[in-house]
Amino acid sequence: MLAEFPGKVRLVFKDFPLSFHAGAMPAALAARCAAEYGHYWEYHDLLFVAQPAFARSDLVLYGHRLALPPDAFAACFDGGRYRAAVQRDVQEGRAAGVTGTPTFFINGLRLTGIQPFDTFRDAVRDALEDAGRKRP
Repeated sequence: MLAEFPGKVRLVFKDFPLSFHAGAMPAALAARCAAEYGHYWEYHDLLFVAQPAFARSDLVLYGHRLALPPDAFAACFDGGRYRAAVQRDVQEGRAAGVTGTPTFFINGLRLTGIQPFDTFRDAVRDALEDAGRKRP
């Protein structure tokens, strides 16, 4: 969508680690630590390939694969530096009616679960049309 609608679409990603998945919160925290070094999305992608291997040793190894500073990354992760931020994302998601992942919002339209690309394209087009009608 970002490539198809350049300058018209903004991606906002929020963490929503599911409580029944024991490794989800640690994985979210580790990804936030990777973001300190500009590697959030690379780490995020490793998590999806590696799941469900989310033990501490696995999460630290993924940081090593991305050449993150091992001691600083481990300190960030072990200290839970981003726990409150992830919990805020979860609270925001719950308030918006999120019950599972993935969930997407396009100008208030909630799309739950995996959707065809055309569904996103149509929703973005509709949102852009609505925005154009609301302009003075």
